[in-house]
Amino acid sequence: MPVARDRQQQRQQAIREILAEHPVARQAEIVARLKARGIPATQSSVSRDLRQMGIAKLGEAYAPATAAVSADNPPPPPDFVRELRGAGANLLVLKTAVGAAARVAVFLDRSGWPEIVGTVSGDDTIFIATESGAAQKRLAARLRSQFNC
Repeated sequence: MPVARDRQQQRQQAIREILAEHPVARQAEIVARLKARGIPATQSSVSRDLRQMGIAKLGEAYAPATAAVSADNPPPPPDFVRELRGAGANLLVLKTAVGAAARVAVFLDRSGWPEIVGTVSGDDTIFIATESGAAQKRLAARLRSQFNC
């Protein structure tokens, strides 16, 4: 289905442009702005696009998770992180505000912290794998310090 894939790529590029131009608080607004550009879209297609693109509603507006983390941008605000718990010897579970997990996970993935083997995030939960129990303890201390959790 090359035509469908081309439409999806065009729609996703337009979504990036729309979000870069101004804050958007509702998916219905994205649908309307896409239609104004001549790009057909439904709320469900926009929802799938946002999820695939790593875009989540953070606070009052949608924002790319990757836009939040770079050399020029600070880590996510500590108030995004709610709770940190161990789960076995090599896994930490980080609970976040609703919609903030992707943003925090991108920060963690790009942090270069040697204790982190990888992350998996949902909407408000991040699983963080560590290489050992000792690494888990070091990372937990670092996260508690970074995010006051």
